[in-house]
Amino acid sequence: MNRIGLIVASALIALMLAASTLFIVDQRQLAVVYALGEIKEVITTPGLKVKLPPPFQNVVFLDRRIQTLDSPESRPIFTAEKKSLVIDWLVKWRIAEPRQFIRNNGTDIRNLENRLAPVVQAAFNEEVTKRSVSGVLATERERVMQDVRSRLTDDAKAFGIEIVDVRVKRVDFVADITDAVYRRMESERKQVANELRSTGAAEAERIRADADRQREVIVAEAYRDAQKIKGEGDGQASALYADAFGRDPQFAQFYRSLEAYRASFRQKSDVMVLDPSSDFFRALRGSGGGGGAAAPAAAPSRR
Repeated sequence: MNRIGLIVASALIALMLAASTLFIVDQRQLAVVYALGEIKEVITTPGLKVKLPPPFQNVVFLDRRIQTLDSPESRPIFTAEKKSLVIDWLVKWRIAEPRQFIRNNGTDIRNLENRLAPVVQAAFNEEVTKRSVSGVLATERERVMQDVRSRLTDDAKAFGIEIVDVRVKRVDFVADITDAVYRRMESERKQVANELRSTGAAEAERIRADADRQREVIVAEAYRDAQKIKGEGDGQASALYADAFGRDPQFAQFYRSLEAYRASFRQKSDVMVLDPSSDFFRALRGSGGGGGAAAPAAAPSRR
């Protein structure tokens, strides 16, 4: 039994030693092999690797992917016009020299970010102070990012990294200036709106006046034409009446009397008090009737 236990123990120890000498390098990582505290080898190719068991050799893994460093805080930067701008930026970087990276920053990426952020902020300060607000906001924005990246190239080598890209995320005025700019913009927009309203009101009044003038002209011309046509119609009617009445004067007189009766007795409540022998009732009396025959029928005329 003692012999079997010894064999099993030896096998376990051998397996533990073998496991401590094998390690896997992922394609997203770099492997740094230490030998008694010193960097012996940097492995960049992925796969199964072999080393000496601890404490003779140890392995530390570093992320070889592109990392992103955002501006930790927004600090105002003065432009060439002595105006304050707040710039939010980001830097894309990755490890280029693992040995140099470990010597300067250790194995923790946060150490590098804490040291790199002030360097990037200083580079932006130097570039922004050379330019105007309009240049930083629009015309020279791309140039600012390129110059900052060029400034960081030498510093990046000292850190053992490579700067992949530098970008400006946001450029804005400080809070006090932003409020003042917004108030000025609001005032300008209100002024433009008032000018447009006054111009529109004046144009509306001009259009209404022109429309009223045209209406008056059209109504006057229509009235003139109507009166002209009416006069022509009255003339033609008078000529026709004269021609018709000239052919039979007695019938004409009788017809006019009937028209007079129709005009006089329009409503049942109308009352007229007249002499029955007057010429008004001549048509009712007939050509041979006397005044006494017509009097009973016409004395209190009510129709």
